[in-house]
Amino acid sequence: MTDTFLRLPAAGPSEAADATILGIPHGVPYPAPGLTAGCAAAPAAIRARSQRLARFVEHHDFDLDGPMLPPGSTFRIVDAGDVDGDASDGAGNAARAEAAVRAVVGAGSAPIVLGGDDSVPIPVLRALDSHGPLTVLQVDAHLDFRDEVAGVRDGYSSPMRRASEMGHVARIVQVGLRGVGSARIADVADARAAGNLLVTARELRERGVAWLLEHLPVDAPLFVAFDCDGLDPSVLPAVSGLSPGGLGYGEASDVLAGAAARCRVVGAAFTELVPDRDVNERSALVVVRLVTRLLAAMARR
Repeated sequence: MTDTFLRLPAAGPSEAADATILGIPHGVPYPAPGLTAGCAAAPAAIRARSQRLARFVEHHDFDLDGPMLPPGSTFRIVDAGDVDGDASDGAGNAARAEAAVRAVVGAGSAPIVLGGDDSVPIPVLRALDSHGPLTVLQVDAHLDFRDEVAGVRDGYSSPMRRASEMGHVARIVQVGLRGVGSARIADVADARAAGNLLVTARELRERGVAWLLEHLPVDAPLFVAFDCDGLDPSVLPAVSGLSPGGLGYGEASDVLAGAAARCRVVGAAFTELVPDRDVNERSALVVVRLVTRLLAAMARR
């Protein structure tokens, strides 16, 4: 692999590190995947866009008031490449993804996953069972609490439903909700009955990021599920589920940095970027910056 994320060292998933970038292009598709089929190109697009920032990694970053890694930091980040996949083999994709993430976790590293559609967090979360009781922080316009769609139970409309069924997941906080998606009235009721905290994008703007972070247990192991459509389309338009009124870049960046400072991030997944819809690689740049912001906060913690 020549073009790693930010030109970080290439490594196998079993190599010891503090954080490991891992591409999972293929998830569990629906019979008619629509625009989300383009998400498989996202890991390569994100890595490609990161190349232009790679030579600035040690420069002063005004979002951090310092370089990505603080001087003297021993925090090690590697890139383990992509998990092999096949657009027609959902079950195989999930099994391979889970195995790769288990290898990363077994090496003592936190997997930072580049998806792929929003079915990718399901096998990633399954592989984090050694980190329970786990808190899940989801940034998303949509609830993702469908039990099944067209007979598929592990698709991109179901990751938070599947997460709520995992014994090692203790708490789910969902932020950025707005508009209309696949959720029915019963799905919303089920999510609330499961104890999920549902925070709309409007509520986050009114109450603030600091208020949201208070709902995350201090020092708890945390998994971040970041769907790109959680951001407003004016910030990140290259997604399949556009919905106006989303989070701004500053809000999303502060949520990630604040969560990583308050909790112990044991994994994250950034999903639902559609490169074919990305004019001038603008949306890929936003994802690169958000991943960088998360890694920087993890290193500083």
